[in-house]
Amino acid sequence: MPARESEAFILRTYPFGEADLIVSYFTRDLGKLRGIAKGVRRPKSRFGAGLERLSHVKVFYYQKHTVELARIDKAELLDPPLTMRADYPVSVALDYIAEVAEETLPEHEPDDPHYRLLALALEEISAGVTRSTANGGGVPGFVWRALTYFSLWTVRLGGWLPAPRLPGNRRCARARRDGLVRPRPRRAALGGSEVSVIVGALAGIASAGEGDVAHSIAQATRARMEPRDGPRPPPVLDQRLEAHIEKRLKTLRVLEHF
Repeated sequence: MPARESEAFILRTYPFGEADLIVSYFTRDLGKLRGIAKGVRRPKSRFGAGLERLSHVKVFYYQKHTVELARIDKAELLDPPLTMRADYPVSVALDYIAEVAEETLPEHEPDDPHYRLLALALEEISAGVTRSTANGGGVPGFVWRALTYFSLWTVRLGGWLPAPRLPGNRRCARARRDGLVRPRPRRAALGGSEVSVIVGALAGIASAGEGDVAHSIAQATRARMEPRDGPRPPPVLDQRLEAHIEKRLKTLRVLEHF
């Protein structure tokens, strides 16, 4: 029997040898881990779609304290793989979520808020894909809303949101009081327009609560973005993410073309 089993999301896989994969997966109880899955690339692999990107699975693995990579024995799907139902624009959006999670989450550190954030964003996209009847075109509005929600709370939970400096602004004062914005050094301060976008969106999300995902995502994007941006995440969020990981997000360059 495997030594451990955990609920997890598959973040990324890398080829290893002739038939194996190195898997990066985000568990609910132990945080982000890496392991090796033997024989995945063979025609009769027992893993099936369990290691598809962002698959929600129960992973069975054995982890030695002296070895960096766990040995993954099995990955049982808990939900149908979203990637199997996604068209190209939605698939690029899923790549963005996976890349941000892979680059920002530290290894071996349990992080239930980030886990719930990832689950909520994917749940919203999955519901939108089920409802959608559009064929082709750009990234749907429900996907942009989910990406905004995900980006905002990734920046918020990571502590990379600087304190706004807008004297007399009631929304900013309320955000500080409610702990939505963490104090940072003066050099990290944002411009006034950028702060109003972020604080307004965060206040909308916080007012809705986790129980109503659709409402909280809608609150995050209602009339806070510039008209030309529509429901897209404000650029400052991606700038904060890239500043933290100290490199450019590859999938962001693709999303910018939609």
